[in-house]
Amino acid sequence: MAGKLMRAVQYDGYGGGTAALKQVEVPVPCPGKGEVLLKVEATALNPFDWKIQKGVLRPFMPKKFPFIPANDVAGEVVEVGPGVENFKCGDKVIAGLNVGTGGGLAEYCVAKADVTALRPAEVSAAEGACLPAAGATAHGILIAAGLKFDGSGPQKNILVTAASGGVGHLAVQLAKLANAHVTATCGARNLDLVRSLGADEVLDYKSPEGAALKSPSGKKYDAVIQCAPPIPWSVFEPNLSRTGKVLDLSPGASAMWTFAVKKITMSKKKLVPFFASVKGENLAFLAELVKQGRLKVVIDCKHPLSDAGAAWAKCIEGHATGKIVVEP
Repeated sequence: MAGKLMRAVQYDGYGGGTAALKQVEVPVPCPGKGEVLLKVEATALNPFDWKIQKGVLRPFMPKKFPFIPANDVAGEVVEVGPGVENFKCGDKVIAGLNVGTGGGLAEYCVAKADVTALRPAEVSAAEGACLPAAGATAHGILIAAGLKFDGSGPQKNILVTAASGGVGHLAVQLAKLANAHVTATCGARNLDLVRSLGADEVLDYKSPEGAALKSPSGKKYDAVIQCAPPIPWSVFEPNLSRTGKVLDLSPGASAMWTFAVKKITMSKKKLVPFFASVKGENLAFLAELVKQGRLKVVIDCKHPLSDAGAAWAKCIEGHATGKIVVEP
């Protein structure tokens, strides 16, 4: 592939939103040691993508400009780097790319073999691309909440906020697979969807009960999977069990302060920032669940790479039902 050009979408600096995205032609990257080159078939966006552009991790990410964003892809292996033995050309795979170097909004990208997994034929490229960040986060955060996927352990009461979003809709289903009682919050238009995904109780987050996060059956939560914009600790605290904890996916300054205070005071009720990592074995586990029909990936919309700006704008706007996908 040396010397070949590919279409891609990139930006040259921090800020600018959708208007700063450029459609370009750049050289196809070469896989290094332990890497594979993929012909991209689908890319899923995450809020983290536009937040990096906004500069929330400046100056650490991106590692350099210009930058091709997006990290969650599905595609076909077209070249194998040195030291890779578990993949071959022609394999259909799912991969989570390095968040600092990105590369997903392009016709080709390079992925590390250890964050790549085979994609079963029964799982579409679009479904597969939605699994790395959102799926691995939902799976990992539930394990951190104490849920077990082997059927062992007592039933736990779980609250999932923003349950119709990219992480939330997967967390609801995975929590049910782990034998949890699930209460969920979402917008009024998605109440039926979230019920159909298995939630035992669903609240409109704008209703008085939803805003107060109160379980309709009066249950106290052993864990809250906090996928929504910031919610004050004072709202969470009365709804938690004696040793309940809030696992926050995007903790702001207030959440980090609460985390510190609860840690210092050795409180039984805790707020815990959660940062996910993607591993090949997690992707394989999730892909198998999708193959078996036990995990459903909800896709809000699909856009061609030539109209990636529309997908980017939708991601920034928020309130997508499920995931946003870009296809070459």
